[in-house]
Amino acid sequence: MSIEKYGWSEQWLQLWEQLAIAGYNDSAIKPARVTADFGQKMKIMTNDGERWAVPSGKLRHETLGAAEQPAVGDWVAVAYSASEDDAVIHAVLPRKSRISRQAAGVETREQIIAANVDTLFLVQALNGDFNVRRMERYLIMAWNSGVDPVIVLSKSDLCPDPSVYVAQMEMTAPGVPVLLVSAWDDAGKEQLESYLRKGRTVALTGSSGCGKSTLVNWLSGEELQDTQGIREADSRGRHTTTHRQLFPLLHDAVLIDTPGMRELSLWSDESGTETTFADIESLAARCRFTDCRHMREEGCAVKEAVSSGALSAPRLDSYRKMKRELEYQSRKENEKARKVKAGKASRSLDSTGWRHDMEW
Repeated sequence: MSIEKYGWSEQWLQLWEQLAIAGYNDSAIKPARVTADFGQKMKIMTNDGERWAVPSGKLRHETLGAAEQPAVGDWVAVAYSASEDDAVIHAVLPRKSRISRQAAGVETREQIIAANVDTLFLVQALNGDFNVRRMERYLIMAWNSGVDPVIVLSKSDLCPDPSVYVAQMEMTAPGVPVLLVSAWDDAGKEQLESYLRKGRTVALTGSSGCGKSTLVNWLSGEELQDTQGIREADSRGRHTTTHRQLFPLLHDAVLIDTPGMRELSLWSDESGTETTFADIESLAARCRFTDCRHMREEGCAVKEAVSSGALSAPRLDSYRKMKRELEYQSRKENEKARKVKAGKASRSLDSTGWRHDMEW
């Protein structure tokens, strides 16, 4: 199977040619896409078939952080031979998007969920999994990542009146498509397939048990992913998908499945909060004071909207909570950067050569 089936296009070829100009013009260096991440090793797809791969020592030590290491969805420059067990990844092509979160644990660290994604399906099931506040978090992550979000409400067969939940999501995310699907009833499949076009990469994210693996099997027509039941008491699912994996589909589209997330800790905020809470941002522009925190200030248009019923109090609470969380994380990240700068000799941003000279 050629790499064109995995999203290789004329645009990626142009970046590859820039890579060759920058010094990676050895005939032994070939393009590949990372299709799965198993921790110590990765799977890649090349024009010579699927192989295991590991980053080179130079790539591991010269990149600026863990987030710059190869991730599922990345296009990479690799070298391999018939006599070698593993291919070696020497470079990562510039990403056009990167979906990331704050890694689990106390350390302030970015974790890449998937790279080079065009559309992100934000999946919630119409059972106990449904949660508007959680969807707001997923929307912020999507907008910050540079991808187009699509809300997918799965398991519609379990809900007597799905239109109520669709309306809630449309109010939460104006302008974002909201799709109602049921793999059990084979309903809504054509809506999902409209995003699976040649050369396009779509990723799935959501909590455990929301039906992502079922959607992968449904869209592919094959049993590519294992599926398990959920606890009916709380609609919680077990982690059926344990690693990120990329699958080629019909029409030369690509689908990335990701493990379910119990909680989503946001990594950064380029403009995601402002986009997700555009209604609150618009109200805030009419506040009397430019530094209004929408608490007890006089002339606060946001609080007035809550009092009149035009804005729900839970949505404002969610906005405040995420603002505080991202501000706290930003302070930690800045402090960490200062310590690194003070304690280590700074490295040239061009230590990887071509990496910082090329843009998507």
